[in-house]
Amino acid sequence: MNKEIQTITGNLQTALNDHPWYGRAVYEVLREVDEKKIYIKPNNNSHSLIDLLYHMLTWAEFTQKRIEKEAIDDMEAFNESDWRKIDPAVHTWQNGLAALKTSHQKIIELLQTKDDAFLEEKVDYRKYNFHYLLNGLIQHNIYHLGQIAYLSKLIA
Repeated sequence: MNKEIQTITGNLQTALNDHPWYGRAVYEVLREVDEKKIYIKPNNNSHSLIDLLYHMLTWAEFTQKRIEKEAIDDMEAFNESDWRKIDPAVHTWQNGLAALKTSHQKIIELLQTKDDAFLEEKVDYRKYNFHYLLNGLIQHNIYHLGQIAYLSKLIA
């Protein structure tokens, strides 16, 4: 039985693509970002739009790789990639957005093969289970989407 997994994947898809209760969907807002302004930081201690996008990507990929049970050879390097140094030649908005979509789609596909018991399994390298991780990913996306929407208006 995978009733809870269906609920989680439905909530993830709603937040990403549909009409979530809180407002506009993640990809709708991300598609509208002015790419000429993605590297702007309002002050020296804040993140840019591109920083936020790649941070969201890091946690989507982390979630995907945990579901796939892929080993992390260098946890320190992974932790450093969380708020990675952005190279404009590599880290473009379109590349980040495409990777974010790919990772989320893979997560949804992987979850379709699981039953609800999977949600109680402990996540490798963490002290919590997949139920917590997956719901956290949805919350994380919404939280940073709010930052992106606000920052986009702030630097307009």
